[in-house]
Amino acid sequence: MKTFVYFLRLIRWPNLIFILLAEVLFHFCIYKPLYPNAGVEVDINFSLIVLTYLFIASAGYIINDYFDINIDQVNKPNKVVVGSHINRRWVIFWHLFFSVMGIYVSTIAFPFKQYWHIHLSNLLTILLLWFYSTNFKKDFLVGNVVIAILTAWSIAVVYFSKFTIQQITHPNIKDIANFRFAKLMALYCGFAFILTLIREALKDMEDMNGDQKFGCKTLPIVWGLKSTKVYIGVWLIVVIAILAIIQLYVIPFGWWYSILYCLLFIIYPLIYVLLKLKTAYASADFKKLSMYIKIAMFSGILSMLFFYFLL
Repeated sequence: MKTFVYFLRLIRWPNLIFILLAEVLFHFCIYKPLYPNAGVEVDINFSLIVLTYLFIASAGYIINDYFDINIDQVNKPNKVVVGSHINRRWVIFWHLFFSVMGIYVSTIAFPFKQYWHIHLSNLLTILLLWFYSTNFKKDFLVGNVVIAILTAWSIAVVYFSKFTIQQITHPNIKDIANFRFAKLMALYCGFAFILTLIREALKDMEDMNGDQKFGCKTLPIVWGLKSTKVYIGVWLIVVIAILAIIQLYVIPFGWWYSILYCLLFIIYPLIYVLLKLKTAYASADFKKLSMYIKIAMFSGILSMLFFYFLL
């Protein structure tokens, strides 16, 4: 039983739930209301693309912990699973198993000729997660951008799985549903991308000691804490401004409940982080601010529920 608990920790089960929730809400609260005539086959294919991404994400978390064992022993010695609770050979086995299963499951629902973009994205995601763990995360800014892209892709992959390569390259621009679907996909992907950049920078400041010891060139190590805070502050101002403009845009529609929700549960946590960032210096401070970014991201995902009633 203990081994199973450590295995769940290895694959970061809370993050997998996060991904699952985002993809499920995007499908049922945005896609389904826009395309009410979509058949049961669409839901089956959606289930398989979700399973695919969960397998690939699990493989990514596993290989990241495998290569991070030395750094983690400095930054979070009580949470090290690889080598301490699960044999390193088994860790590699589970990484390979989940990677292969991710590729295999997607082939069940998506014919290669019509959906080769999905299969290519799966392979690229696996490779990016591998190279992130071995190289990119130690390089200046590269690792943060890679993780931000892959976080945004967890939503975008659901969008692109709805269309064949022919439909993507020759879109029906007169279809209002297609336009709204693409617009909402871009909105949530952009939101996920920016907040992930912010959170990764906060994590870099939280893990500075271990990263510095093993030669990582993260933002706070290269730029220093002060400049990294400015970097985070700029992104926070950008995302807060965008969200505020969106709320002004929807006022004429009378979406008061969604506006209030956004102000309280998304914009407020971001403003809190912006205000507290200046006085944050200890690892615990950055960990707390990172938690507020998680709250904003989680609230942003739940905001998809409003579109089930508004679209």
